[in-house]
Amino acid sequence: MRVLIADDHAIVRKGLAYLLREEFPDAEIHEASNGSEVLERVQNGIWDAILIDISMPGRNGLEILKQIRDFGIKAPVLVISMYPEEQYAVRVLKAGASGFLNKDTATEELITAFHKVLSGKKYISTSMAEKLAEGFDTTMAKPINELLSDREMQVLQLIATGKSVGTIAEEISLSVNTISTYRTRILEKLNLTNNAELMRCAIDNGLV
Repeated sequence: MRVLIADDHAIVRKGLAYLLREEFPDAEIHEASNGSEVLERVQNGIWDAILIDISMPGRNGLEILKQIRDFGIKAPVLVISMYPEEQYAVRVLKAGASGFLNKDTATEELITAFHKVLSGKKYISTSMAEKLAEGFDTTMAKPINELLSDREMQVLQLIATGKSVGTIAEEISLSVNTISTYRTRILEKLNLTNNAELMRCAIDNGLV
């Protein structure tokens, strides 16, 4: 079995690799530290499973996931993140992921999730399944993940870390005008007026 682990933190990659080798001693595990490495490796090898962190330099994990599916690669992709499940689980599943794991629970649930996606099924935690069921209550306000696009979520998170429009534009290879447009849309959709309120919103929703 060949597994690709993509995360920009070496310690996280080594930890995930250790856990998988404990469960699958014969697994051939490879690592990638950024989006370019991931795309190069997935196009030049056959993989039984791929683990991707959402937050990586340049292209984020969600963009990489979509590109992997555009390549026609069918291997199950398990997305891991420090961000809350309620903001990203549904989003990554819609983008083609086989499952989502929060890094706080990855150690406990990784093997369970891994077995499930290898069998061709989808994985979300029990707590997330309950939250999704609660979401059918139409009286509840829509969460941020339903209000913002993937790119808007990414820009929101970058603004919330204190980065300028110019820095964000350079980091994700878009123009300053485009980032400014995304910022305006985010403010409108969330009924906010400035970056300070954006930062507070991101903090309150566990996005930073």
